[in-house]
Amino acid sequence: MSDSHNETAEDHLETMQESKNEEVENKTTLEEKIEELKSQLKSEKEKAAAYEKKIQYLLADFENLKKRTEIDVQNRANSIIDGNILNLLSIYDDFVRAREALSKQGAKIEGLDAILKNMDSFLLESEVRPIEALGAIFDPRLHEAMSIKKDLSLEENTVTAELRKGYVLKDRVIRPSLVEISKKRIKETDKDD
Repeated sequence: MSDSHNETAEDHLETMQESKNEEVENKTTLEEKIEELKSQLKSEKEKAAAYEKKIQYLLADFENLKKRTEIDVQNRANSIIDGNILNLLSIYDDFVRAREALSKQGAKIEGLDAILKNMDSFLLESEVRPIEALGAIFDPRLHEAMSIKKDLSLEENTVTAELRKGYVLKDRVIRPSLVEISKKRIKETDKDD
């Protein structure tokens, strides 16, 4: 029996050794799997961070596009409105000239006055206001100089005459005033001095 007992003990030892080897292999395999999963998790986190950054850039691009589109739409609307108001101002100027001509001839101008009053009301409601140029200092944003007048009594670049009324719509100049401005010296006379 001692031989069989030895065999059994050896078998038992061998089985235990095999079991221990399997445990070591399983532990090594488990550690490898954990490391592999950690590596995959790290890779997926990096991908998620990259996608999040891309989404942030896309959202910023979208916001910029949205703002540019809103500005473009507003500019286009302003352009159309400005064009229509400028057309109306040309007609308004014609009515003003007609009233002045008829008034000089002694004709009745009450009808023209009523039309001009309605047009003035419409322009005011539309936030169109005239540029007050006469006596002001020349401002290239508001005025367009058409002629120069030598006048020693006035400050340099004072508007001495308004040849055509200018207008502002809200805060935009839609038509600058055509003006005559004063100069203390005019180049042609400088040569004579």
